[in-house]
Amino acid sequence: MSLFPTQMRPLPYRKPVAGRDYWVVDDVLPNAGEVRTRCLARTDWEMGYPYTGEVWPGMRASPALLDDELAALEAQVRRLTGAKKLWVEQTEAGIRLNHNCVQVVGAVEGAVKPHTDSSNLCRYAAVLYLNPDVPEHCGTSFFRQRMPGGQLGGNIVLPPHRNLAEALGNRFVQPNAFVEDVRVTHRCNRLLVYKANLIHSASAYWGLEGAASKRMTAVFFWMA
Repeated sequence: MSLFPTQMRPLPYRKPVAGRDYWVVDDVLPNAGEVRTRCLARTDWEMGYPYTGEVWPGMRASPALLDDELAALEAQVRRLTGAKKLWVEQTEAGIRLNHNCVQVVGAVEGAVKPHTDSSNLCRYAAVLYLNPDVPEHCGTSFFRQRMPGGQLGGNIVLPPHRNLAEALGNRFVQPNAFVEDVRVTHRCNRLLVYKANLIHSASAYWGLEGAASKRMTAVFFWMA
C-alpha cells in the first residue's frame, strides 16, 4: 500500500509567475558554444548515480563558467531579481551547494525528482542549458502537491522549514505525490532563474551514448 499522500502536510500554494517567481533569458552567453566545448573536454568529472553510490545523477565538474563569464551572468541575475547582492553561502560545517557546476545527465541516469533547495543556503537558483540537440521537453518543471482524493496542494516551502522534507514532515513521499504545474522548455543558451523554495525538478533527461548526446546544464545557487 502506498504511503503517499496521507503522510505529507499540505503546503501553501502560489502559482509560479514569470517575472515574479522565475525569469527566463535566452541567448544569455555570448560564447555558449565555447563554454560547451570547454566542458566536454574536461577530464576531472565526478561520477554520480548509477556509477557510484551517490544520490545525484550522471556526472559533474566545477567550475562551469570562468570568473568573467560568471560575473556577467550574476549581473544579469541581480537585474532580473532586483537583488542588490548575491553570494554563495555555506554552513558552519563548511557545507555548500554545488554552485557554478556543470552537470551531464543521460536519459537512463536521471529521473524526475521534485525538491526545493535549502533555504539556509540558497534564495535563488538557476539552470543554464548547454546542449543544442536536447529536445524542448527536457527543461525544468515546477510542481505542486497531489493530496488525498486527487485534490491539488501547495508548492512552496516557507520558514521555519528549510527544505521540502522538513515542510512535508516526511522524507519518503513518492514522486507521484506531485503533479507538474508549470514547465519551462529546454533551449540551448537559455538561463532559467527561480526562487529556490518552489518545488521543482528537471522535466526529463536525454541522451544515451557519450557526454555530447546528454542533457548538459550549468547550475547556480545564490543567497541574496
